[in-house]
Amino acid sequence: MTGETRREGAQGAAAGQDRRDGARETVAMLHTVPALAASLTELAKEARPDAKVLNFVDESLLQDTIAAGDPPPHVLRRLIAYATYAKESGAGVLLVTCSSIGEAAERARPYAELPVLRIDEPMAEEAVRTGARIGVLATLASTLGPTTRVVERAAARQGLAREVVPYLCEGAFEALRGGDPARHDALVLDGFGRLAAQVDVVVLAQASMARIVGDAPAGAVPVLSSPRSGVAQLTLMTA
Repeated sequence: MTGETRREGAQGAAAGQDRRDGARETVAMLHTVPALAASLTELAKEARPDAKVLNFVDESLLQDTIAAGDPPPHVLRRLIAYATYAKESGAGVLLVTCSSIGEAAERARPYAELPVLRIDEPMAEEAVRTGARIGVLATLASTLGPTTRVVERAAARQGLAREVVPYLCEGAFEALRGGDPARHDALVLDGFGRLAAQVDVVVLAQASMARIVGDAPAGAVPVLSSPRSGVAQLTLMTA
């Protein structure tokens, strides 16, 4: 083998490794609440400092789900399309950060060419290990059902008998959407207080509710939110 041939071979191997590394070091996230993209990107960079973070933001996925009560078929189709865009952009994984469309993310998995994760699955797994009575706190009816069910499925996988107590904070989501985060937080904290008296652990159904964790009364039951544990899944994924 000549020196030129060896050089070309080495360059080809390096190019192939670069392509593999590029796919492995790019992670994608799909958001339906634009305000969450920045904070979740920071968490993703903490979890995968070696990775490029690619964000998709599509508010209509949540809006259409709220209007229909559950993710309609076209939301599933668009989610599959986002998985395709992520793959074509070099990502090795797509993290869906909206719990309201979490079940659509699960249904998309057989049709996607890369792993599709939902942000709240690790939280659900932790919740069923934490207590026998699990409170699910939500500000959206479209999120309350999916989060309740993901906790129930986590209990079934672990073979644990668990009771899930759902609680909807009426008016909190509308306050946040209307630009009144203080009222949102007050309503969520009030709901938390009512729910905490009945359960062993409280799960916050939406990533946007994580802001209240630090304001929960001292000595109250454990409070679990999805952002950090959900994003931490990216450390386990490679292309």
